[in-house]
Amino acid sequence: MSEVVTTAPATSAPGAERVLWTSTIAFTACFAVWTIFSIIGLGVKDELGLSETQFGLLVGTPILTGSLARVLLGIWADQIGGRRVFAAVMVFAAIATFLTSYADSYETLLLAALGVGLAGGTFSIGVTYVSKFFPPQKQGTVLGIFGAGNVGAAVTKFIAPFVMVAAGWQAVAQVWAAALLAMAVLFLLFTKEDPEQVARQREGRKAAAMGAQLAVLKNIQVWRFALYYFFVFGAFVALALWLPRYLMGVYGLDVETAGMLAAFYSVPASLFRIYGGRLSDRYGARSVLYVTFGISVLTTFMLAYPPTTYIVEGVRGRITFHTEMGLVPFLVTIFVLGLFMSFGKAAVFKHIPVYYPNHVGAVGGLVGMVGGLGGFFLPLAFGALLDLTGVWTSAFALLFVLVLVALVWMHFAIRYMEAVAARRGTAAAVPELPEMQGMGEPGFVAPPRKAGPIGDWRPEEPAFWQATGRPIARRNLWISTYCLLLSFAVWMVWSVVVARLPAIGFAFSTDQLFWLAALPGLSGATLRIFYAFLVPIFGGRLWTTLSTASLLIPAFGIGYAVQDPQTPYLIFLVLALLCGFGGGNFASSMANISYFFPKSEKGNALAINAGLGNLGVSLMQFLVPVVVTMSLFGALGGQAQTAADGTQLWMQNAGFVWVPLIGIGTLAAWFGMNDILSAKSSFADQATIFGRAHTWLMCWLYTGTFGTFIGMSAGFPLLAKLVFPEVDALKYAFVGPLLGALSRAGAGWISDRLGGARVTFWVFVVQIIAIVGMIYFLDQASFAGFFAMILLLFFVSGVGNASTFQMVPGIMRRAVDLAEPGLSDEQRRLQAEREGAAVIGFTSAIAAYGAFYIPKAYGSSIDLTGTADAALWGFLVFYVSCAALTWFAYSGPRGILHRSEGARLRPANPLPA
Repeated sequence: MSEVVTTAPATSAPGAERVLWTSTIAFTACFAVWTIFSIIGLGVKDELGLSETQFGLLVGTPILTGSLARVLLGIWADQIGGRRVFAAVMVFAAIATFLTSYADSYETLLLAALGVGLAGGTFSIGVTYVSKFFPPQKQGTVLGIFGAGNVGAAVTKFIAPFVMVAAGWQAVAQVWAAALLAMAVLFLLFTKEDPEQVARQREGRKAAAMGAQLAVLKNIQVWRFALYYFFVFGAFVALALWLPRYLMGVYGLDVETAGMLAAFYSVPASLFRIYGGRLSDRYGARSVLYVTFGISVLTTFMLAYPPTTYIVEGVRGRITFHTEMGLVPFLVTIFVLGLFMSFGKAAVFKHIPVYYPNHVGAVGGLVGMVGGLGGFFLPLAFGALLDLTGVWTSAFALLFVLVLVALVWMHFAIRYMEAVAARRGTAAAVPELPEMQGMGEPGFVAPPRKAGPIGDWRPEEPAFWQATGRPIARRNLWISTYCLLLSFAVWMVWSVVVARLPAIGFAFSTDQLFWLAALPGLSGATLRIFYAFLVPIFGGRLWTTLSTASLLIPAFGIGYAVQDPQTPYLIFLVLALLCGFGGGNFASSMANISYFFPKSEKGNALAINAGLGNLGVSLMQFLVPVVVTMSLFGALGGQAQTAADGTQLWMQNAGFVWVPLIGIGTLAAWFGMNDILSAKSSFADQATIFGRAHTWLMCWLYTGTFGTFIGMSAGFPLLAKLVFPEVDALKYAFVGPLLGALSRAGAGWISDRLGGARVTFWVFVVQIIAIVGMIYFLDQASFAGFFAMILLLFFVSGVGNASTFQMVPGIMRRAVDLAEPGLSDEQRRLQAEREGAAVIGFTSAIAAYGAFYIPKAYGSSIDLTGTADAALWGFLVFYVSCAALTWFAYSGPRGILHRSEGARLRPANPLPA
């Protein structure tokens, strides 16, 4: 008999809400029974003396049954009706759970566990049954709510340990069996047959044969899709089963405490599945899965790192230090992992009822089966790995490899699919997930994704810019600015931290402290060289997300390192270098934003992005001295350190305070930013800038402006503390970077109006005056005069930062026009935009070395001569060379920008003589 194609309802069927919530409660009860061996297995293990591998097999056996049964149960739900099958399975699982209490050997327990596992098969029944009551546009949220029944694992972990301690593990099985049987009765009372089953009975139609239901599983994409669920659901179940044992073995907890803390993971990994469904409905499942896999890679890596003792052969002997994750950081990390896995579970099941409305049972059953098998094989693998290696964290090492493979495979599949679609001119029709390419029943057309790369981008066309381009560009600008602000804060955090280290017991020399202040500048500048070329390769959205998330590494590292005065200097050197991640982000951020705006607004947009991003330095220098004086995170943040004067400081807050802000920025970048397809190019395409003389000239000039800003930001706090010890300079350190950041953000329009080269020339003239003033007031030992000259230097450097970047688009357009006369005007424009973005990123990389050489020059000058005068005289000579270069190459009578910038000042319609 041929299959009759049905369609999902346009609106929710009558009684849909009651069916949804009753089914969710029933699934919660089933899940509580399905994971019962994670608790009673502990009692059985002690009673029978089981090995870790035997324990893993016992805990995983119900998961195996429930997983393998899901395909068959899902098909039966399609054929017979989900309501009947759901109730019947609950009754059979309740009987098997009750009989478990009478098992008296390992073999009979394994046999009973097979029957208990049927409770887990209700997932595919519920997905089939519930989805038939709701339209496609609501099914992400609806199935997220139903899937939140995973919280049944937490119910078991909360309550079962107390019942087991009071009455034995057999009592747990009997109570859980009775509760599941009662739930089956209530389910039948409060639900009704699904609309499709009712229609089929009314019309006398037969359900599709099992062979027809299974035929769709020939599609290879269905199996690929199921592999994602193997991690987001299978690993969730595995950890829900394994965590009580892990917490008892690693942290020495009792069974009640271990069960309750394991629920700290299970609850978010279940309840937030509801919100994951809403996110999938709103932003698309692909975006949610990207974030899920990315965060999971980071958290599993942190969890996989075993307790380690390092021995470093130093110059003055061996340096020994130890690192391991404490209980509180472990719980926080596992909470984050569970949260994002819950989002991923909802994202995976978002599409099944949409793409396979007539095969929800078969497809949902297969995907659920593969995920459930993860819940069987992974605990078994955890136990085997522990027996083989003796390392508890080996379980998370396995999960790290698994999710990393999933992320890399998905990313390259997506990129390949997008490239093929772009070549065919069908980029707009690319579905949410590459796994959906070619999926679906006959005649089904995949819906286009809601967010993704922008193929049509014409900012120079006024109509397009006003109607479409400007809102998109501004959204990307503000998200980029926020992320860049955090990057600068993390990059320059050592400028404040190093000044406090001696007071809390770190016996570092003056030269060592200056090295710590200078190294972030060195690594940040070096990373900028590479970051400058990565946006056209990876896309601005992905790279901004990854580069912002990378700031978590130094933020966490600083928070842990400063708590122990015995932390070796080598660790601080490494952390100082890692802070360079923040410095590198500037190059990619500026290159990315330059693609979004037309030439007439590019200078102002770059000034806002960079200027408000630079504000991160001032924000950090204001915020960190405040937060280190309070217990901002309570016990979670660690103990206070007692300073030399008896005051209590929480120096770890200098790193930890940025962690939640970085998390917000990472999510905002992924969900709110865009890629411009026309900006895509290889490194070879961008490498032509190295053959342009103007690239190197602009590197010199931008070092004079931005190198001054970032170098003075890094060096001034420590310099002022050494030269003017009677003044608490840290109270005023934030003022200079604040002034420089605001002047940059507000001065872009001046360069757009008067010309960047003209403004840049006068900036260097004022910088020369400011340096002369600094030398004078330093010799006079006048902090007020010295600080005034510092503020003047910060202000004009901010103006110069905006004006030098404003020069780049015009310079590169002239250079490309002269070098490529055979290209069309549009081709030369695109080439000039690509090269201009690369030059902006590369010059920012070279200029960022100012964050290294200025603090280091101060330190060397003080060590060799006893004063900072020698360093300041060197800066003076450099500024004179910058002013001369600007005049002769760009703004003077023979400069290439002299004529175009002169035209800006002449009226459009000059009066007659």
